[in-house]
Amino acid sequence: MLMKKAKNGGLNAIETYVFWNAHEPQRGQYDFSGNNDLVQFIKAVQKERLYAILRIGPYVCAEWNYGGFPVWLHNLPGIKFRTNNQVYKIENEFGNVEGSYGQEGKEYVKWCAELAQSYNLSEPWIMCQQGDAPQPIINTCNGFYCDQFKPNNKNSPKMWTESWAGWFKGWGERDPYRTAEDLAFAVARFFQYGGSLHNYYMYHGGTNFGRSAGGPYITTSYDYNAPLDEYGNMNQPKWGHLKQLHELIRSMEKVLTYGDVKHIDTGHSTTATSYTYKGKSSCFFGNPENSDREITFQERKYTVPGWSVTVLPDCKTEVYNTAKVNTQTTIREMVPSLVGKHKKPLKWQWRNEKIEHLTHEGDISGSAITANSLIDQKMVTNDSSDYLWYLTGFHLNGNDPLFGKRVTLRVKTRGHILHAFVNNKHIGTQFGPYGKYSFTLEKKVRNLRHGFNQIALLSATVGLPNYGAYYENVEVGIYGPVELIADGKTIRDLSTNEWIYKVGLDGEKYEFFDPDHKFRKPWLSNNLPLNQNFTWYKTSFSTPKGREGVVVDLMGMGKGQAWVNGKSIGRYWPSYLATENGCSSSCDYRGAYYGSKCATNCGKPTQRWYHIPRSYMNDGKENTLILFEEFGGMPLNIEIKTTRVKKVCAKVDLGSKLELTCHDRTVKRIIFVGFGNPKGNCNNFHKGSCHSSEAFSVIEKECLWKRKCSIEVTKDKLGLTGCKNPKDNWLAVQVSC
Repeated sequence: MLMKKAKNGGLNAIETYVFWNAHEPQRGQYDFSGNNDLVQFIKAVQKERLYAILRIGPYVCAEWNYGGFPVWLHNLPGIKFRTNNQVYKIENEFGNVEGSYGQEGKEYVKWCAELAQSYNLSEPWIMCQQGDAPQPIINTCNGFYCDQFKPNNKNSPKMWTESWAGWFKGWGERDPYRTAEDLAFAVARFFQYGGSLHNYYMYHGGTNFGRSAGGPYITTSYDYNAPLDEYGNMNQPKWGHLKQLHELIRSMEKVLTYGDVKHIDTGHSTTATSYTYKGKSSCFFGNPENSDREITFQERKYTVPGWSVTVLPDCKTEVYNTAKVNTQTTIREMVPSLVGKHKKPLKWQWRNEKIEHLTHEGDISGSAITANSLIDQKMVTNDSSDYLWYLTGFHLNGNDPLFGKRVTLRVKTRGHILHAFVNNKHIGTQFGPYGKYSFTLEKKVRNLRHGFNQIALLSATVGLPNYGAYYENVEVGIYGPVELIADGKTIRDLSTNEWIYKVGLDGEKYEFFDPDHKFRKPWLSNNLPLNQNFTWYKTSFSTPKGREGVVVDLMGMGKGQAWVNGKSIGRYWPSYLATENGCSSSCDYRGAYYGSKCATNCGKPTQRWYHIPRSYMNDGKENTLILFEEFGGMPLNIEIKTTRVKKVCAKVDLGSKLELTCHDRTVKRIIFVGFGNPKGNCNNFHKGSCHSSEAFSVIEKECLWKRKCSIEVTKDKLGLTGCKNPKDNWLAVQVSC
C-alpha cells in the first residue's frame, strides 16, 4: 500500500538503505528474512513498475542506531571506520567528514569508486555529499534546498538524493513541521535550475521499531512530517500539493531534459526560466524573496507570490504555483478502538524485574565479565541490549573514614540514563537532556553498614551515535570516576575496584516479552503496582476493526520498551516533555526552512502514541501487549486507539477544482462554506465582505454522506459572489467526517 500511495502521489522511484547491522547483527550470522528480505523488497518495487535507488552504505546515518554499522565491527582489532583500512572497507555522506580523515579519507573515496566500477554494472553509481567523487561516479546533493548545487562534472546529471521533507525528532524536542508551500518551492526551484533526479527523505518515515533508533535520543516515531505519515496516511495538504507538482514536472520531462535553457533576470531576484525543445517551451518563474513580485514576460504580466515558483507548461498559462495550495487539509484524531458498551478497561498482570546484586563473596549469578576498570558500555553489550549492570563491593569497618559519616555516591557517565543501588536499595535515577548526554550523578547514601557493602549501577543507552567524524569511538556508559565522598571531604575512588559487568535485564534473558514463554513463576494479577520502577506489565486487547492505523496511548507511563505479540514496537518515554519554548500559533512558509522552524507540541509529551502495525496483530484473536517500565508509570491509563479523519478543509482558487475525501469515512456535516472572499484558515474560517448565497447548498448536495466529492470552482456552479474586486473569488470549505 505504501508503494501504491507513493506511485499515486506522482513518484516513479523508491529509495532504500541497506542496514549492515540488520543483516549481520552478529559477525558471520546473516539475516535476510522477514522485514530484512532485501530481494523481496526490490521485487515489490519492480512489481509496482517503479525504479529502485539502492544505497548500500555501509554507513547510512538515517538517525539509525550506530549509523547502520554493527557494533561488533568496532570491537575488531585494528579497525578504523570509513578509511582506507584493511580491516574495514561504498559509502554515504562521506564528504561531510572526509577532511577529518586526511589522506586516508581521500584514498578511501578512491577505493570505493574503483570497487563500484569493478562490477561493470550498467546502472549509474552515486556518492552523496561527495564533492570530490571521481568520475564516472556522480556526486549528489542532500539538504533542504539544492537548486544552486552543481555536480563536479559538467556532463553529470544534477541529482538530489535527500530532499528533506521535514525533520527528525529527539526525546525532549518539539514536533518538526515543514509547510507544503516551502517544500514544493524547493522542489520546483530545483527543476527550474536543471534538476534531473529528485528523491524525498523521507516520503514515508515510519517507525523506529525495536532498538533501531539512533542519535542518541531519536524518538521511536520517525514521522519526519513526510507526505505519508508514520501510519501510512496521506499527510494533507503536503501529499496532494506535491502530487500536482510531480505530475506537472513529468508532463514536461522531455522539454526539461533535452531542451535549451535560458534564464532571464526580471528584477528583485526574480528569474524567468524557459526550456525549449522541438518547438515546445515550458517556463518557471521563481521568486526567492518574501514579497510578491509583478513581472513582465513575453509581453504578459504575471504576479509571482513571495517565496514561490510558478510553473507554465506552455510559457503562457500559469498552471501551478507552489504558494497556492488547492488540495485539502486533513485533520486526524486518536480515538479509542472500543467505545460505549463495548469499551472495557484493560486487565493487567505484572512481575518484577530483578535488581542484580553480589553475594557476600562478591560473586553474581549468571554469566558476567570482570575487570579492574570501567569499560565502554558498547564494548561489553555488543549492542545486544540497552542495559548494562556495573557491580562492585567493598568492606567498611569502624575505623574507616567513611564509616558513620554523611556519604554521597558520585558517578560520572557519558549516558544516557543511570540507576544507582546501594545494598539493594534504589537511591536515585538521572539522565542527560537531549544533546548533553554526559552528566554526574550525585546521590546521598544512608544505608552503608559495617562489613560488606555493594554498589549496583544500571546504565541504559537510548540509541548509539550515528553521525560525525569518528562517531564510532564516542564512549557510552560510566567512565568514572566512581567515588564515595564523606562529609564533602574524604573521597574513596572505586574506579579501579574489581567491577563485575552483566549485560541486559533478567526479563530480556528469560524473554518476559514473549507471550508464549512458559515461566516457572506465573504473572501476578493482584496488587498491581503503580508508579513502580523496574516492573513488567502484561495485558491483552482485541484487534481494532477497519484499516485505520492502530496505536497504544502510553500517557502516564515513564520510560521503557513495548512489545505486541512478542514483536518490539520500540522504546517509549512519554514522561519526557518537549521544551516549553519555540512554538508559535502561526507559521510563515516564506524564508529558508530549518529543523526547528514552525515547530509544535511545546511542553507536551515528546511522544505519546506508539504505532502497532496491523501486521503485528492477530486477525479475530486477542493480542498481548507487554511493557517493561523503567521509571514507574500508571498502566491503568493505557488505551488502544486508532487514527482517523476528524475534519477536512480546503481553500480553492476560482477556476480550480475542489476535491474532498474523508477516506474510509463519509462527510457527516458541512461546517463552513464560503465562496467570495472568506477569511481565516482551516479550522477557523469565517465569511468575508462578499459571498455567494448558493454555495452552501451546492456543496451540501455534492458532498454530504459521501466519501469523496469533486466540484469545479466556478460562478456558474457556485453562484455569483457580488465581490467588486475580481481577485476576491475563492472557495473555502470545512466538513466533519
